[in-house]
Amino acid sequence: MRTHQILQLAAASALSVRAAYTWQNVRIGGGGGFTPGIVFHPTSSGVAYARMDIGGLYKLNAGDDSWTPVTDTIADSSNWHNWGVDAVALDPQDDAKVYMAVGMYTNDWDPSNGSIMRSSDQGATWESCDLDFKVGGNMPGRGMGERLAVDPANSDIIYFGARSGNGLWKSTDGGASFSQVESYTAVGTFIADATDTYGYSNDIQGLAWVTFDSTSGTTGGATSRIFVGTASLDESVFVSEDAGSTWTAVDGQPTGYLPHKGRLQPDEGALYLTYSNGSGPYDGTDGSVWRYEIEAATWTDITPVSGDSLYFGFGGLGVDMQNPGTLVVASLNSWWPDAQLFRTNDSGATWSPIWEWTSYPSMDYYYGMYTDKAPWINAGFVSQDTKRLGWMIETLEIDPLDGDHWLYGTGLTVFGGHDLTNWDTTHNITIEVLADGIEEMSVQQVVSVPGGSELLAAVGDDSGFTFASASDLDTSPETPWMTPMFTTSGSVDYAGNSVDSVVRIGNEEGDYMVALSSDGGVSWSIDYATDTSMYGGSVAYSADADTVLWSTSNAGVVRSQYQSSFVAVSSLADSSVIASDKSDNSYFYAGSGSTFYVSSDIAASFSEGGTLDSASEIRDIVTHPDNAGEMYVSTDVGIFSSTDYGSSFTAVSGDVTGTYHIALGVGSSDYILYAFGTGSSGSRLYASADGGSSWTDIQGDQSFGAVNTCVVAGSMNEAGQVYVGTNGRGAFYAQGTVGGGSGGGSTTTTTSATSSSVATTSTTSKSSTSPVTAEESTASTATPTTISTSATTATTTSATSTSTELASHWGQCGGVSWTGPTECGDGYTCTYQNDYYSQCL
Repeated sequence: MRTHQILQLAAASALSVRAAYTWQNVRIGGGGGFTPGIVFHPTSSGVAYARMDIGGLYKLNAGDDSWTPVTDTIADSSNWHNWGVDAVALDPQDDAKVYMAVGMYTNDWDPSNGSIMRSSDQGATWESCDLDFKVGGNMPGRGMGERLAVDPANSDIIYFGARSGNGLWKSTDGGASFSQVESYTAVGTFIADATDTYGYSNDIQGLAWVTFDSTSGTTGGATSRIFVGTASLDESVFVSEDAGSTWTAVDGQPTGYLPHKGRLQPDEGALYLTYSNGSGPYDGTDGSVWRYEIEAATWTDITPVSGDSLYFGFGGLGVDMQNPGTLVVASLNSWWPDAQLFRTNDSGATWSPIWEWTSYPSMDYYYGMYTDKAPWINAGFVSQDTKRLGWMIETLEIDPLDGDHWLYGTGLTVFGGHDLTNWDTTHNITIEVLADGIEEMSVQQVVSVPGGSELLAAVGDDSGFTFASASDLDTSPETPWMTPMFTTSGSVDYAGNSVDSVVRIGNEEGDYMVALSSDGGVSWSIDYATDTSMYGGSVAYSADADTVLWSTSNAGVVRSQYQSSFVAVSSLADSSVIASDKSDNSYFYAGSGSTFYVSSDIAASFSEGGTLDSASEIRDIVTHPDNAGEMYVSTDVGIFSSTDYGSSFTAVSGDVTGTYHIALGVGSSDYILYAFGTGSSGSRLYASADGGSSWTDIQGDQSFGAVNTCVVAGSMNEAGQVYVGTNGRGAFYAQGTVGGGSGGGSTTTTTSATSSSVATTSTTSKSSTSPVTAEESTASTATPTTISTSATTATTTSATSTSTELASHWGQCGGVSWTGPTECGDGYTCTYQNDYYSQCL
């Protein structure tokens, strides 16, 4: 394999102008996506990494409760797949060295082959060994692992278990090059779905993990015994006793399941394994846990449950290196009622669960849960769903130097704590959200509202979030977009003449996928004008907030006025790009292919507007926030502008072409035009303060992934501030000055205060001695550890309900702007969750 170096601070060829923008994450907090793997260093305290399927690698900070991204400069538009991390390995002899296998997909969604990347300074800089095949950081089975491992006796030797039938690979030069291990022939032939025509689920899963037996001595300077787990329902665990020269299937092993994890406990001389009948992270309806005593060559089934209680596979496996015989295993997916964790102190002879049924539907919780670092996780998930402990638990790790410190990854966040051994004594532990610093949101759209909410962020998996003012950007929100809460909010827009009026759409078929807000995105209500068959796409709101235009994913372009039923707009093609004029309520705009369309009758009908020269694809339309009829249009050949309602267009001068998402934002004296496109510094983010005559590279050394998946919004309230939404690293913001003269429009900048209808808040600190729980644990023998939490108290008054109805169990019963029932049915109490949500518990 060929080798080349990537310096983390290396820049592309410089523009004539590069602005000094410093980028930082908008603090949504809590992670927000799937964490398939966490790895602790075996001998250095506090050294650990968490890998993401689409968001790169994070390093644990001092204090063990926050993270720093270490791959933020190695995933630009040409190598965006570097944010798909399929495996991580640390050098047991050198805590500065870290390795990762990167690549997003093994099908044609990712055109590039994968790489094994290495760092000798804990991720500050990286070098890369390019592979001749693909790596699948976001493919099925990505939670198995780890597929990379460094020989504990020889730092030059590294093994990698590949996907797609590519077998086992080995490096003898510290990761500079890899060659295939020809003697290893068990390539792992399991296929999740052979009928899948997209190539996502029909690929061979390959090898699952590599584990060295550090107790086995050495052969030729390398560890003698090596175990490899493969994705196979037949013989799946293989061993070499001669440092990888020959391989055999381990005698007597279980079959019928896939081995997700294989962890060595050297003091016991035992290999522990978790199995599932699916490769994960979403599937698995049966499984087991096994202990293999290496010297005796005996297998013992130590599965914690059986019969009707076993309806899931097992994934996460934490082995306590300080206390031999102690381990924790996790259900891979127990979709109802919750995940289950089991702990043993006697090598699996007996187990203790983290919760138990009392009499249905009541449970005893042997833990307290805290979401202080990301309050929205409680408001939108823990308090709304039976799945409090999470789902997709493929990684669960106990700090090898501290048996009290543990972490586990879910499809939403990273949980963990610092009192795990209390499980054995008081039978009550503290579980916290410990994903501070991890931002793995897939951001679908970012919008800044002039005189209104500073940032509206529509995201995948977690609905979306409102940041009322710039001062809120570094505070994790109290709540996501709820009532309704779409799994993914695909698009959001505001009404230019009524800035507190906001509309968003969701991406799931089978429910009402339009929501409206009259308070800038603080609270929402379902727009029942739609039916349950339409979903996805993009949305535009008329200037006076009376008409919604929706370019759906599956039903063409539809329109609703005054919340009447959505009807088809026959004059527009499916999947048209749409936008509303922000000043003139009568006008909407659209693009399909190379044709631009204009409506002057509030989107009832459209006709062709001006031509866009040689453009063949209209990609985005942004309308001026103040000037009616003024807009910019992004195309495959660059940007065009119009000041006459799209009747005619002028090609924007300058050297940025092939643009994607574009935006306007306030500058020091005029509006700044932002564009993702190709300029003299390559494919990246540029800004112009003179209407596109000259451009400045404002992305600098920050990676945003592929430019065609990024979204951008200029702040409409903070001069020079700009927002970027990425596919996997959340939302970023930066503020700076862009050179250039006038030319971005005749309107001067006015920085508006936050709308008075958005509740202002004051933040106080309180000491919390009770966890965030849906029901109190009735079997706890000790109070969970006291944790300092941040409580936000609204200074505005909630609307008074006039309803005489009683809210049902789990139903909403209060919160800012809530007008429904405020009392609960018999046996339930209206319990405060956050300023915007109280619930009958």
